[in-house]
Amino acid sequence: MSLKSWAMLVRHAALAVAALSAPAAVAQTDEVAAFYKGRTLSLVVGHEVGTGYDLYGRVLARHIGRHIPGEPQVVPQNMIGGGGLHTANWLHNVAPRDGSQVAIFAHTAILEPLLGSSGVKLDSTKFHWIGNMDETVSTCVIATATGVTSFDQLLARDTIYGGSGGPLTVFGAAMINLLGAKGRLVQGYKGSANIKLAIIRGEVEATCGLSRSTQQTQWRDEIDAGRIKPIVQFGRKPHPGLAGVAHAYDYAKTDEDRQVFDLIFGATSLGRPMAAPPAVPAARVKALREAFTAAMNDPKFKADADQARLDISPMTGEELQALVARFFASPKAVVDRAKWASQLH
Repeated sequence: MSLKSWAMLVRHAALAVAALSAPAAVAQTDEVAAFYKGRTLSLVVGHEVGTGYDLYGRVLARHIGRHIPGEPQVVPQNMIGGGGLHTANWLHNVAPRDGSQVAIFAHTAILEPLLGSSGVKLDSTKFHWIGNMDETVSTCVIATATGVTSFDQLLARDTIYGGSGGPLTVFGAAMINLLGAKGRLVQGYKGSANIKLAIIRGEVEATCGLSRSTQQTQWRDEIDAGRIKPIVQFGRKPHPGLAGVAHAYDYAKTDEDRQVFDLIFGATSLGRPMAAPPAVPAARVKALREAFTAAMNDPKFKADADQARLDISPMTGEELQALVARFFASPKAVVDRAKWASQLH
């Protein structure tokens, strides 16, 4: 058979498969539209109102609905507790598995089954990951009144850090356990907004795990005024918007160090993720993922995010699903060390 004939045969076969699959695809779209039409889709944010996660969730909620077949009304809700872990547990074990509930919560809640308490009844690889709005870069910020001007000075100084569960606790603990920072971590704050007030009042001096987008929004006035400043960044690569700010990875001494850094600090690339519960029908998962991607490319969404000063560097649901699986496949020695380093002792 000639190459031309073979190509025609392949093309005809592909058209035949497409013709057979098209009715099924239309039927699935019709079913999804019938399910969502006239329905409310709850977008649960696992953090308090006014946090970065809340801002991202509310901007997304204003736009994603029109890209879902049936165009449901999308209503953001807040479920506070455990730095997003309460929401992750609820989504995994309690939420309806029909696609009517989705959630956004911190990457530390995703990794809690790997790095946290053995009593957590949660398998993050079983979520249907819908997409990630931003591959977040986190920092430590410190009051300029401390006189600290470099990361080396911070490591050598007795500093009081503020924590609120989630990233602000995990990063604070890792600063002390992994990077050898002196000082102590004060827990119990409800979120980053409360820690900012605590720094202004002089109750604490610094906090670690604060996202760059949060710096540009809720913390912007204090940073622009020079009262608070970023002192180190934790992304896997230095961020161009943080030029001149030390990079934590420069303090890794071995390959294992870098793997541990990836699991604690580099996991911020999970950023602002949205998940659906396990066992949601495949057609609805597909529709939610496609709607998420369409929203990320929607000019109205982009304009809204720009106005809110939100960094947007999206990741598809499939990419996010693979990244979560990769973290959970980390070598045991790396996991054990990262687990020890990210907890208070």
